[in-house]
Order: sequence, then C-alpha cells, then structure tokens
Amino acid sequence: MRKFLLLFLVLSAALWAQPVEPGSDAPGGTEEQIEPPDEAIEETVVEETAQGTPEGEEVERAQSASMDLKDLFISGGPFMYPLLLSLLIGIAVSVERFVSYRKVKINVGPFLEKMGGFIRRGDVKGAEELCERTRGPVAAIMHSGLLRHDKGLEAVEKAVESSGGIEMAYLEKGIVVLASVSSIAPMLGFLGTVSGMIRAFGEIAAAKNVEASLVAGGIQEALITTATGLVIAIPIQMSHNYFISRIGKFVVDMEEASIFLVDTLAEMEHLKQL
Repeated sequence: MRKFLLLFLVLSAALWAQPVEPGSDAPGGTEEQIEPPDEAIEETVVEETAQGTPEGEEVERAQSASMDLKDLFISGGPFMYPLLLSLLIGIAVSVERFVSYRKVKINVGPFLEKMGGFIRRGDVKGAEELCERTRGPVAAIMHSGLLRHDKGLEAVEKAVESSGGIEMAYLEKGIVVLASVSSIAPMLGFLGTVSGMIRAFGEIAAAKNVEASLVAGGIQEALITTATGLVIAIPIQMSHNYFISRIGKFVVDMEEASIFLVDTLAEMEHLKQL
C-alpha cells in the first residue's frame, strides 16, 4: 500500500512539474498566471513604440492631415497678415476694373456710323446728344471735339487730345496698384521665409539636443509664406496683364474715333466751301 502511495506521489509531482502549453486546459489558477505576462508584454511593446517615436511626430501627422486654411494662416506667422491685406486689395481693384471696363465697352463700328450720319446731315446737336447718352472714352473724346467744331479743326484736335489724356488716366486707375501687389507679395513671402529660417536656427542654437520637431515650425512658416506670396502674385499679375490689353484696345478705339471725327468734319467743311 505504501508502495502504491509513494508511486502516486512521484507521478503527481512529475505531472505537476511539467510546463503547461498555451491553449491547453490547466487546472486552477494556471490561466491567471499566464494572462498577466501577456498584458505586461503588450504594455512593454506600447511603451517601446512610444519611446521609439520622436515627440511631436504624431502631432505633426495629425496637423498635416486635418490642416485647413485657418491652420495654414496661423502657421505662416506674422507675415501672413500683410499678405492677406495685399490679396484683398488686389481682388478689390481687379473686380472694380473689370466692372468699369465692362460698363464703358461699346461697339465702335455702329457708333461711328450713327455719328457720321448726324454730322453729314449737319445735325451736330444730335451727335452731341448721342455722345452724352453713350458711356465710355470713345464717346467722351468725340463729345469734346464736337463742342469745338466751330473753332476749326486744330481746336477739335486739341480738344480730342486733351480729353484722351483724361480718359487714359481713368482707364489706368488702379493698374499701378495691381502691379505693386504682384511684385510686393512674393517679397513679403520671401521675407517670411527668412524670418522662419532665422527662428528655426535660433531654436537649434538654444537647444541642447537637436530634433526635427524643433525646426519643423520655422521651416513650415518659411514654406507657407513663400507659397502664399506666389499664390497671390500669379493671379494678380495675370489680371494686370489682362487689363493692360483691355486698355490697349480702348486706345485703338479712341484713335480710330478721333481720326474719323477729324476726317468727317474736314470733309463737311470742304463740301461747304464748294
């Protein structure tokens, strides 16, 4: 009996000493002894991952993924405010010039035909009223010439020339502003670039351990201001060039109208002399 009892104890001790495999059914608190090491391993992996990732990297990714215009404006630094002001000025002047040129644009051919009809019939008053009813620089210079038709062709030419100068000043109003915005905006952007790089290198000099997160803000400011200056300058420069071409078209129309007026009046005087 003692031998069987001794054999049973030896076999029990041997079975108890064998390692328990994962997933095997173990008695009592075997599962409770396995779970804590797994949780500890998971926490260790998370801590190592967090330690291996530089601080700010996760934050930068989140910012870049959800960054909108407001975030870009704030990240661009103080030079974004004059850039915004230049953008608003450029847009306002461009819209005003576009509306103004659209209002004063006329079809010159039919207008000159009507004018010629009034002048050939001797109805100068009707021609003046037609000019008063018509907007634009072409009608304005024609009206100035007709008001002095009784003083000779030289007086008509001088009146047309003087009126043309006034109309050119009106047409060119705001064009200098667009040219200034298109040239100043990139300069402000480059100035913001220099400011951002100065700040980045200042943070590098002040820090003992140099990390990418230290210079990321300054470099981001530099790139944002540069891009903003170019984004503002390109469309404003295109608007400036477009309006310059429109002014050139108005100049051609005014020259054509002035030549037509002088030639028509000279023809009528010649017919009267005959």
